[in-house]
Amino acid sequence: MKTALYGRIVFGGSAVLFGAIALMWHDADTWQSVHRILRLPLGTFIGDALMIALIAGGIGILFTRTLRAASNVLLVVYGLFALACIPGIVAAPRVFGEYDGFSEQLCLFCGALALYAVTHASAAQSGTLRLVARIGLGLCTISFMLAQIVYESVTASLVPKWIPPNQTFWVIFTTVAFALAAVAMLVNVRARRAMRLMAAMLTVFGVVVWIPLLVAHPEVHGNWSEFALNFLIAGATLMVADAL
Repeated sequence: MKTALYGRIVFGGSAVLFGAIALMWHDADTWQSVHRILRLPLGTFIGDALMIALIAGGIGILFTRTLRAASNVLLVVYGLFALACIPGIVAAPRVFGEYDGFSEQLCLFCGALALYAVTHASAAQSGTLRLVARIGLGLCTISFMLAQIVYESVTASLVPKWIPPNQTFWVIFTTVAFALAAVAMLVNVRARRAMRLMAAMLTVFGVVVWIPLLVAHPEVHGNWSEFALNFLIAGATLMVADAL
């Protein structure tokens, strides 16, 4: 089974962009929830190596000849990034941001897992891996929904004021959309359609919210990392949808 080229372009291209951004700026804004890697012995070296691997993997999934090897690379990198978030959860179990950061990395891992399932696994293994990717993505989507609620004021401030009817309406609308998508994925009812719609919604986020912010404030590192992460999550969602 071949994965859709569009999904691989979004997932791979965003991985390349994120890796390049992280290599340029070694700060918490650009490294986000995985910046703890930099605190390890030789953390900067390890972090740079992982980001170079991320760039190589992102490029590799765009080509048929390197697709299998590249999917291995992305699976390992995103798996390590997700594991790097766990100490933060243990240290601050009441801080929602720690769980949200873990969910973002887990979502990307699910995208890489779905790609691996399509390119490597036997029929029996592939079914199990696709199930894990779908359930994992559904759980991550619940976290995205909760983030809309917990950070309601911040989310509302990102919505351009020129979009009718108002900012609060779109926060509520997208929160409900995430909730419905999560249910569809977890119960496997029209899950693929829900994933594609969620990816489309995230694409709109990127175009309407993050591109104008990048144009207005290109000096803010966080805008770049959020832009790349937004499309990484959209790409991971498409990867899981394509695997179904």
